[in-house]
Amino acid sequence: MFSSDKKKNRRARSKKLIRKRLNLAYKIVALLLITIYVLLFKHIMILEGQPENANAITAIYWATTTIATVGYGDVVFTSLLGRSFSILVQITGIILISGFLATYVITPWMDKVIKYRLPRKVHSSTKDHIIICGYNQLVETLIDELAEQEITFIIIEDDEELVKELVYRDIPCIFGGPSDKQTLMNAGIEKAKILIANKSDERNANIVLTSREFQHLNIIAIVEDRTNSKYLRYAGADMVVSPKSMFGQFIGRKAMDRLVSRVTGTTEIFKGVHVTEFPVYLKSPLIGKTLKEVSSQRLTGARIVGVWKSGNLSFNPEEDDVIRGNSVLLAVGTPEELSKLKKLTH
Repeated sequence: MFSSDKKKNRRARSKKLIRKRLNLAYKIVALLLITIYVLLFKHIMILEGQPENANAITAIYWATTTIATVGYGDVVFTSLLGRSFSILVQITGIILISGFLATYVITPWMDKVIKYRLPRKVHSSTKDHIIICGYNQLVETLIDELAEQEITFIIIEDDEELVKELVYRDIPCIFGGPSDKQTLMNAGIEKAKILIANKSDERNANIVLTSREFQHLNIIAIVEDRTNSKYLRYAGADMVVSPKSMFGQFIGRKAMDRLVSRVTGTTEIFKGVHVTEFPVYLKSPLIGKTLKEVSSQRLTGARIVGVWKSGNLSFNPEEDDVIRGNSVLLAVGTPEELSKLKKLTH
């Protein structure tokens, strides 16, 4: 599919590993600083002529109370060097404590609050809407069109970070497993008119099987491997759409003619939304730009949903992917948006 479950899992594991390493580094740095401060405290106390305080217990006591900015005042430096050292320790303490609170107290608490408040149910008045199970770049184009035509829709997604982003962008969504019957009920499946299964082929089969219980529903399944189409139909899908098949029909032929100003070789996948293939020519101003730059600059309005690289088609291009002279872009948009992109690929 357009979004890879395996890739999501790898990213989640990578983030978790990075957090663990950062936490370990934080603890090591804190322990190292306290050790250095204890040794410096003992040394400066001897220089100031306070040998009675130059012991490990007093040093640890002073270091911890100063780092915590408590400062009882029973053990103090009298010299300029000692006071400067005290200021340094206090500033470091503020940073360390702030880091501790942010890392181990505030952030976990906010994560729990946000997770608890993730939307999990549509309003009871929602009806005749479209349920979209799974979010990706193609869905981004679809929801733009649905919103423009004032068609109600709801996205079901089980990726917490993705749901948070959708909520932030005011895109209707709920958090939950799209193949879970209760989640589908929370999405108002009893009153919905269309359901689009847009996860992996295996998960789509489960989604279709669960949602087929509602006979009034028109179910559309997006399939990654065309050989799985029949299984999705057996599961109860009314329509099985294969984007790879759509895109594949462009292979072996020229995607567009340099001498023709209009976009050619397009396929309409939804009403008013077309997909086409754009080879990038050698003098194109897009060469050297990343997909993120092209998207952020809103040069055309069309969305790049796939890239041919070295003979391989990727449905999940990374934002940092660089457009090269031998790249072929798969784009989705209106005819006007695609025409603008065509001009830039020349």
